[in-house]
Amino acid sequence: MSPGSLTRLTDSTGGEVLDVLGPTVEFLTGSPDQSGPLCLMRGVVPPGVTVPLHSHDDVEAFYIVSGSHEVLLPGDDGLRWLKVRAGDFVHVAGGDLHAHRNVGDEVAVDLIITTPRMGQFFREIGVPVQDVGRHSPQQRMSHFVEIALRYGMRLGTPEENAAVGIDLPAV
Repeated sequence: MSPGSLTRLTDSTGGEVLDVLGPTVEFLTGSPDQSGPLCLMRGVVPPGVTVPLHSHDDVEAFYIVSGSHEVLLPGDDGLRWLKVRAGDFVHVAGGDLHAHRNVGDEVAVDLIITTPRMGQFFREIGVPVQDVGRHSPQQRMSHFVEIALRYGMRLGTPEENAAVGIDLPAV
């Protein structure tokens, strides 16, 4: 996406699409050193895909472009699932535990606004969609955990995920 251009976010922009263990991201800003203070990505969460409980120091915001899904966020009484749909905006503060799941029948498309550091994290864990089958699920998960820990992320335990209704797949 270049300055002065028009991009329709419900469709791919034609850039490289990376699979990040189910959801996909497509960078709308340039390389990490060209993205300035923000990183913008087009995220797609297919039906049935869940992003388990996690937190990181970086802020993330999601503008839901199309479809709907559920986001787990901290509330006054602990974590709670919120249904979000096209037109909704979700802000996740740095350090907040959160998760996403698409329990609907159609893909959800989000504009993800975050830091260049988080953009770099996605670049490191992502695999070009055409290369997904080249690595076993165990290799991909091991690589993800290694990179997430290097970035200082907190990953929810199987028990914590189960307590909020997320069943982690066996890998």
